[in-house]
Amino acid sequence: MTFDPGELGQSKADLAETLRMLRKRASRTQVWLAQRCNISQTKLSNIETGRVTPSLIDVELILRAVGAPPELVAEVVALARLANTEWQGKRASWRRGLEKRQAELAGLEAEATTLRYFLPAMVTGLLATPEYIRASLGHSPGDISKTVTKKLERQATLYDATKRFTFLLTEQAVRWTVVPRAAMAVQIDRLVSLSHLTNVRIGVLPIGAAVLRGPMNTFTVYDQRLATVETFTGRIVFQDARDVAEHLEVFALYEGHALFGEEARSVLGEWANSCRL
Repeated sequence: MTFDPGELGQSKADLAETLRMLRKRASRTQVWLAQRCNISQTKLSNIETGRVTPSLIDVELILRAVGAPPELVAEVVALARLANTEWQGKRASWRRGLEKRQAELAGLEAEATTLRYFLPAMVTGLLATPEYIRASLGHSPGDISKTVTKKLERQATLYDATKRFTFLLTEQAVRWTVVPRAAMAVQIDRLVSLSHLTNVRIGVLPIGAAVLRGPMNTFTVYDQRLATVETFTGRIVFQDARDVAEHLEVFALYEGHALFGEEARSVLGEWANSCRL
């Protein structure tokens, strides 16, 4: 799905207005429609005023109940997918403070039980050493000390045995020289160490692995309810079930080609030793 980030906020208002218009055009009351769709009248009212963003299932139920014409259904469903997508610009995050972003991520991690991370370019903060974290934030404005501290605090979630983590890293992500070579060896050693945690799976994709689909963006999937995708200028948050499912499919594709366990540790050990030469 392609979109203009500037359209995302407007899409929620457009969706609310469209659904309200379709109900009135069908000469149905909110009470009738709510009962027909098996949702509360309060929720329907909040959907029509834009206070609540409906899921695609909600939208499809409403469209079916009001007998929306076929030419409108595809358009409204596309609008619903857009409304369930959020753009978080990097500059806005900088203005709010990077440590606040870390608090948001900690909240997502606390709520989820199954977390999947696809890392084609760099090591994520959850797996990083303090030196690597500080270096990776070198382009960020202002004092990054609080952000480094928050990132390190978030690593405690890896030791929560009720959660399951899978990290997929390309060879480039592991070996991209963010810090001096001696420090890179320590960083790779940390990956090996964390791979021994029973609830953490670390998979690597060596450059020689034959994968038909090229890696594009860093992304994270929280359970089966939300996916975040990183870009140079910000991040996209997908909450629509279909978009989340597509990211799970992509993740499964790469997971099937990755090395895990002793195979992964052997390759990581070779890469760490090469940094010590």
